[in-house]
Amino acid sequence: MKRIPLRSQRGMTMLMVLILMTVMLLGALALARMTEASYLITGNVASKDASVHAAEVGWNTAFTAVKALASENDDNGGWYFATTQPVDANGIPAINWDGTPTVAGGVERYTVNYAVDRLCTIGEITVASRECLVKLASTTDAEDMSANPLDYQPKNSRQFRITVRVTDQRGTQTWTQALVNR
Repeated sequence: MKRIPLRSQRGMTMLMVLILMTVMLLGALALARMTEASYLITGNVASKDASVHAAEVGWNTAFTAVKALASENDDNGGWYFATTQPVDANGIPAINWDGTPTVAGGVERYTVNYAVDRLCTIGEITVASRECLVKLASTTDAEDMSANPLDYQPKNSRQFRITVRVTDQRGTQTWTQALVNR
C-alpha cells in the first residue's frame, strides 16, 4: 500500500461536501418558506370566507329593515338614504360608516355595519321609470300598463343597494353589495 503525502492532497472531497451541504440547506429553507406561505394563504382564505358569511347576516338585517320602511322618500337614521349616494373609486358609498347600525348576534369576531340607498336621483318620485333604477316590466305586466308607458311602474320595482362592511379583529375590512326590491 502506497501512502500519499499530506502535501499532495488538495481537499477536493471536502469542497464538494460543503457545496452539496449548502445546496441541501437552501432547499430545506425554501421548502420551509413555502410551507409557511401556504399556511398563511389558507388562513387568509378562511378568514375572507367567514367574513362573507358574516356579511350575509348584514344583508338579511338590512333587507328586513328596508321592507319595514314607513317612507321610501325620507332618509332614516344614518342607514337609509332616499337617493343614490356618491361612491368612491371602489363603488363604496361615501357615507359616515361609524353612524351606520351594527348587526348584533351571530357574527362572532366580526363587526358588521350596513347602509341602504335607493337607486334614485331624487327623493320624491313622480315618474319612477325615469328617475330610479327599476325592475323591467315582464310581458305579463304589459296588460296592466296605462296609456302612457313611462308612467307605468311594476309593483315593488324600485331597486335598493345594500352595502355591508365587515371588519374583523385585525381591522381587515370586507365590503359586499346586493341589489334588492322592496
